[in-house]
Amino acid sequence: MKGMCSVASGEACTFIVHGKEQPEVGGYYYLESAKNGTQEQNKAFHALVLEFFKSGQHSYDIGSFKELKDCVKKSLGVGFESFVFVQLEQTDENNYHCKMYDAKTIEDIPQHIKNDPYMKDMIRGKLKSWSNYTKKERTNTIDNLIVEMKEAGVNSAKFDEILSGMGD
Repeated sequence: MKGMCSVASGEACTFIVHGKEQPEVGGYYYLESAKNGTQEQNKAFHALVLEFFKSGQHSYDIGSFKELKDCVKKSLGVGFESFVFVQLEQTDENNYHCKMYDAKTIEDIPQHIKNDPYMKDMIRGKLKSWSNYTKKERTNTIDNLIVEMKEAGVNSAKFDEILSGMGD
């Protein structure tokens, strides 16, 4: 059920309902902000990724549901929210010390680290958590996932059920 709180005063609120579904008088409801990602989006995303995993029709080199979820967030979602890299610092003539650094973007990593094949392999990205995605980021990721699943040939009753539950 979608709606908008038009007036709030003390413990009372006037709620304008959008759509055909109407609240039951005297019923209790959980409200969640339409600005952030919703529980419906959360359920849809995880159901879609699980169905994609079960279908085996993805092209990702993965072995588990979690690995596929991470690949989807990386390639179809927001991707990395930050990075970690290692830099070798010479302590004396024959010894080096490894020091780990954080970087907000890939551009923040020094060019000599990105150009060195050995050091480049030690750059790690931290995926943005699904719980921190905005509603728009979730919508875009889910849309991208559906397109990829259709292109991969996912065509199951469960996939159709998920899509119909989303109103797609």
